[in-house]
Amino acid sequence: MNYVGRFAPSPSGPLHAGSLATALASWLDARAQRGRWLLRIEDVDTPRTVPGAADVIMGQLRALGLVWDGDIVWQSQRSEAYQAAFDALAAQGLIYGCGCTRREIADSALRGQTAPGADGERPYPGTCRHGLPAGREARAWRLRVPEGLERFEDRWLGAQEQDVAQAVGDFALRRADGLWAYQLAVVVDDAAQGVTDVVRGADLLSSTARQRVLGRLLGLPPLRYLHVPLILDPASGLKLSKQNGAPAIDTSAPLPALQAAWAALGFTPLPAADVATFLQDATARWAERFPG
Repeated sequence: MNYVGRFAPSPSGPLHAGSLATALASWLDARAQRGRWLLRIEDVDTPRTVPGAADVIMGQLRALGLVWDGDIVWQSQRSEAYQAAFDALAAQGLIYGCGCTRREIADSALRGQTAPGADGERPYPGTCRHGLPAGREARAWRLRVPEGLERFEDRWLGAQEQDVAQAVGDFALRRADGLWAYQLAVVVDDAAQGVTDVVRGADLLSSTARQRVLGRLLGLPPLRYLHVPLILDPASGLKLSKQNGAPAIDTSAPLPALQAAWAALGFTPLPAADVATFLQDATARWAERFPG
């Protein structure tokens, strides 16, 4: 298997300590396997896109020595591919229109005493699965999720399983605002780029089972996954994120930034004098822990 990995930031702000740890892990895994490391800008959620943020992220990666292979893919330019996948699912009878609002979905889940998932998400109760209620129009478009456990092996966390139909329900592929949903875009793009391995933060672990289900329904090959631990803000206990005001990485001192990300991934410090030496030694250490 020819390894292809990717880093796929959303351009809603610069890289911070948490996203750098993910980028570093992804880069090291690709280099340790002598594979390709691709860069994809996930700007499908246009309301959250900050002008100029993608350029800042690319500049940060270059300053840190995390250089990507090939051309950059922009999700905002991929609508035709998402439509084609959507149409293929619709032709199989796997798509239906949903007229529910977020409030109605949350209220239905509460009435049914359905516990939220690990990320606070409430499963969709299937209100519109057998047809829209009288007087309602479709706002979003959902996938008919098959029943059954989805099992996979995470290269960091070990054996995982989720009953997507129970834990998530029929999830949206096209949102009420007309935008393509992340779940569809990421599955279509990974396949189009030939990605074999996904290395990302543990906050996206809950999306993996549904992405595997969606990929299988589209006839796509399964991927391997490795979810790295989240970096938490010591003051608030929340994960570091752009939404929580995490400060941008200081690329004027790239080696300390890389050493901090390496430590956050649970590795002991490397006695490297420069970025090139650090990345070389870190790649060798990563290969020992994750031999492929």
